[in-house]
Amino acid sequence: MAFVSLKAWRARSSEKAALSGRLKADLGAALALGEDESVHLNEIACPDPDCPDMETVVLVMRAAEPTRAFRIRKTMDLIGPDDLALLAEDERLRRAAGTVEAPPP
Repeated sequence: MAFVSLKAWRARSSEKAALSGRLKADLGAALALGEDESVHLNEIACPDPDCPDMETVVLVMRAAEPTRAFRIRKTMDLIGPDDLALLAEDERLRRAAGTVEAPPP
């Protein structure tokens, strides 16, 4: 087992926080979130054999609406503008349909 220095861990945590902040801002703009609405991102282990080891879960929390969860099968550092545009379109479709769950493939 490898040990990570506290300094390296803090630097990595700082980088992740900055990346998460940028993605939240970009998603907030893409989703046209209001002041009382927010988005949360978290990387988790992906149990599906068809995805990489880690994926990003995005929670969109809008006022007077149920929280919607989205999965991007990439780590935060690999998420690009196309991924954000697809998520925004998926969220728009779910809101229009009045659903929380993703439509079946």
